[in-house]
Amino acid sequence: LNAAPRRPPRQQVRFLPTPAPDGGGAVELVPTRVPVLADHPLVRGPQYRRLKIGAGHRLDVKSSGVFVLGIGHGNKLLTDLYNCHLTKVYTVSGLFGKATDDFSDTGKLIEKTTFDHITREKLERIVAVIQGTNHKALLMYSNIDMKTQEAYELAVKGLIRPMEKSPPIITAIRCVHFALPEFQLEIQCLHETQQYLRKMVHEMGLELKSSAVCTQVRRTRDGVFTLDDALPRTQWDLRSIQDAIRNCRLKVKTELEKTL
Repeated sequence: LNAAPRRPPRQQVRFLPTPAPDGGGAVELVPTRVPVLADHPLVRGPQYRRLKIGAGHRLDVKSSGVFVLGIGHGNKLLTDLYNCHLTKVYTVSGLFGKATDDFSDTGKLIEKTTFDHITREKLERIVAVIQGTNHKALLMYSNIDMKTQEAYELAVKGLIRPMEKSPPIITAIRCVHFALPEFQLEIQCLHETQQYLRKMVHEMGLELKSSAVCTQVRRTRDGVFTLDDALPRTQWDLRSIQDAIRNCRLKVKTELEKTL
């Protein structure tokens, strides 16, 4: 912001002594417009000294993907979006055959196991059990009578979700890639942490009579924001950020009106 072009300094009228036209050493005062020195960058200093920036749903150091920030008035919108309890989508990659102390492939190795007996069908059965268990939890924490018209209308709009704090809930999960020992899951969830997803990969390995570690956690969607809205490091400049705010404004407004 401070590197952007500044507005020209204000002008003020000063009466400056000027030699009289008829000469003879006489001086007269002439009204003249001059810049206000208080607006000079060397006097005023940086135009922007403090800018309030808020973080949305955080990402830990081992994760990547969509990370939403709020600037200025956007901090209030961040709070409103948080109160919507919108779902997030992750791509989670795993590796069968070993276990570590922090459930990631960079942690301290605890054990190695065999994995040749694991098939995609066995993995998808575990995935189905997880989805069924979490679906029951979703209905329980939503505090909605499923026999009412309200529940039907919310289900049609896809708005059935806990509107208060709840344990992590997986609203959808599927296997998108399987090639032993590697696999990849697409997980839609809310109220989660990235470490919770890594632990889930570890527990899936145990259920399959083996072990597994998480090799990657990548958030591909956070509420209304997707990877298409994200700015890579090469676009962390004023114009790109302004364009991103402008392009997302309508999506945020529509979601807040629909949910809140």
